[in-house]
Amino acid sequence: MSARALPPLAELEASAAVVRLPLTVRFRGVLEREALLVRGPAGWGEFAPFLEYDDAESSRWLASAVEAAWEGFPAPVRDRIPVNATVPAVSADRVPEVLAKYGAVTAVKVKVAERGQSLEDDVARVAAVRDALPDAALRVDANAAWTVAEAVAALTALAPYGLEYAEQPAAGIEGLAEVRARLAAAGTPVPIAADESVRKAEDPLRVARAGAADLIVVKAAPLGGVRRALAIVREAGLPAVVSSALDTSIGLAAGVALAAALPELPYACGLGTGALFSHDVARPALVPRGGFLPVGPVVSGAVTPDLALLAEYAAPAERRAWWLDRLRRCYGVLAAS
Repeated sequence: MSARALPPLAELEASAAVVRLPLTVRFRGVLEREALLVRGPAGWGEFAPFLEYDDAESSRWLASAVEAAWEGFPAPVRDRIPVNATVPAVSADRVPEVLAKYGAVTAVKVKVAERGQSLEDDVARVAAVRDALPDAALRVDANAAWTVAEAVAALTALAPYGLEYAEQPAAGIEGLAEVRARLAAAGTPVPIAADESVRKAEDPLRVARAGAADLIVVKAAPLGGVRRALAIVREAGLPAVVSSALDTSIGLAAGVALAAALPELPYACGLGTGALFSHDVARPALVPRGGFLPVGPVVSGAVTPDLALLAEYAAPAERRAWWLDRLRRCYGVLAAS
């Protein structure tokens, strides 16, 4: 995004609302999610890079928020989006409780490789999901936490449960390529999906050129917005699944817009994570019904924060100041790019 495309910083600051929302289960090690929301002439956008991300990476999330609030989204080619349930790294006995929040779904993503847990924990969690939903498409997400050897061993153990794919089982493009090659050599039929190797890479297309994955996971905010994500999918030439980054309904709207605009959508999307919030900023929240999210409210601009909820879940003053400072720094990165 060029400096000319950016609205004045003062406009972003004046419209900024910082919220802290409670989750129903621990996700990525947290029980609360903070986000900065901005309002522009086209609607609302969300700036919520995870706390450990640096300014360069976080600036792409700001570009996505500006696109949503000042430019709006491309025209959709479908009117609803199939979504998967997401099961965090909970104990196996909590799987039915988590799945119940989603209602009817045909696909489930299970988080694995959680720090402090074992492969036995992962197998028990995946087995519990398979027991609860015998016919669901089942995928696992390691968030690049396994070594190559660990990934091969884990996916060999999990493959009998019928995996649609494994998301980022190891770190880096070379790691993904080696895991994929070893599984193929062993006759273990687990397709590999690249996530971090796309959204955290300086060159998000290198994973496709390297033949390191069978499909890619794309997220609107980390890639700099819906239009940039669409361009990456087009150039990569690989099947894509759209996912979220634990977004509020405002951030999820960008993911829905991305999924709605893709020419092909072969997989259920990871956009049902609104079900992991005990409270959201929009009323009604953007949560799946019958395994789908509607595109209509996103296109019409109906997914907007409720002012009473913004006030109720406003972050403490020191956190608001922290986020505004981060906004200014990331704005400077975008303006200089």
